[in-house]
Amino acid sequence: QVQLVESGGGLVQPGGSLRLSCAASGSIFSFNAMGWYRQAPGKQRESVAAITSGGSTNYADSVKGRFTISRDNAKNTVYLQMNSLKPEDTAVYYCAARNYGSIRYGYWGQGTQVTVSS
Repeated sequence: QVQLVESGGGLVQPGGSLRLSCAASGSIFSFNAMGWYRQAPGKQRESVAAITSGGSTNYADSVKGRFTISRDNAKNTVYLQMNSLKPEDTAVYYCAARNYGSIRYGYWGQGTQVTVSS
């Protein structure tokens, strides 16, 4: 069973930066794509960023230019660098993985809290 473990969340002031990490228990090459989602209190979970096995990336409009998703295949880890953080970025951030041939993300981490507040 694949396990995804997020880390790197915390409390940061507006304008600050955080880097989230998602460590997979197996090779991330086995996944077609990996992504980051977030869910704020009272809101639906939303996609933040994704990266394919080939390195293609896409981002939600709300984070374009501020967040960067990357992967380190040797470490089986995906990162989310978050800069210029805003209070509206406050949420629980989840890492997810999608198998080849699947349209849904089938594996999820436990989430890490990001709070942007002064």
